[in-house]
Amino acid sequence: MRKQTHKVELTSEERQTLETLVRKGEHSALKLMRAHILLKADRNGPSWTDARISEAFGCDAQTAYNVRKRFATGERLAALERKPQSRPSHVRKLDGQGEVRLIALACSDPPEGFSQWTLQLLADELVDLQIVESISIETVRQTLKKTPYVRIGRRIG
Repeated sequence: MRKQTHKVELTSEERQTLETLVRKGEHSALKLMRAHILLKADRNGPSWTDARISEAFGCDAQTAYNVRKRFATGERLAALERKPQSRPSHVRKLDGQGEVRLIALACSDPPEGFSQWTLQLLADELVDLQIVESISIETVRQTLKKTPYVRIGRRIG
């Protein structure tokens, strides 16, 4: 079955944006490669085939086809970015409200017999308060790291 060809026709503004992006080289390798693909696939420019693009940039021809398709189907310069996942690979343990409760807990006085909160104490308390069913201390650490100051021994982050 022959693949449908998706035509890339860059406007002068889009071409200028992509050329500036490539020239500066301050973005991720993925974004730069996709910009190169769009520039070479442009019908008003070189108009390279997917096979020639893949050979020149060391990517798969399917990659060139996918970038061209995403651009041509209306997503334009969003084709430079990764597509957001339609179904995340995992569900977050703490939503916004859970994070607020964790931070409030970390800023409160520690339990009796302890001079300060530890990550394990916070994780256990979140489970005891039925905020979450289970949570790792790494999740607690990463959540607290996002806040400028929390009283658990030392500054996190």
